[in-house]
Amino acid sequence: MDIFQTLKISSSALKAQQIRLNTISSNLANIETTRTPNGGPYRKKSVVFKPVDNPPFEKHLNQSMKGAAKGVEVSRIITSNSPPKTIYDPSHPDADEKGYVALPNINLLEEMADLMAATRAYEANVTTIKSAKRMALKALEIGR
Repeated sequence: MDIFQTLKISSSALKAQQIRLNTISSNLANIETTRTPNGGPYRKKSVVFKPVDNPPFEKHLNQSMKGAAKGVEVSRIITSNSPPKTIYDPSHPDADEKGYVALPNINLLEEMADLMAATRAYEANVTTIKSAKRMALKALEIGR
């Protein structure tokens, strides 16, 4: 695999992880949002990745044997269909007639774990790019 292919793959992963980090940040920022323009509480969003140019399995296998990996991209961002959490707070402006407030069904611990995983994946790809750069510079030094 050449240096440019390595950089292309890592840069596609950096872009995908950046979108993942932004989505997780949005979930954390809206963890207590009870009213959205669409009505109801905020719905958790998740990122779905897919390989770039997803070929049929046999073609993909042949390409991977030749080192023709192409990277990753965001396929879509899905919105959770899980029902909202409800808490009893009759003084809340968004409380229903029984005094219950619908809150987003977002687990803070899960979001923080996802945030850490996305951050580590991002850092790993930055390290890959730095290593590829160092190897290219060493190869140039050999040619002197």
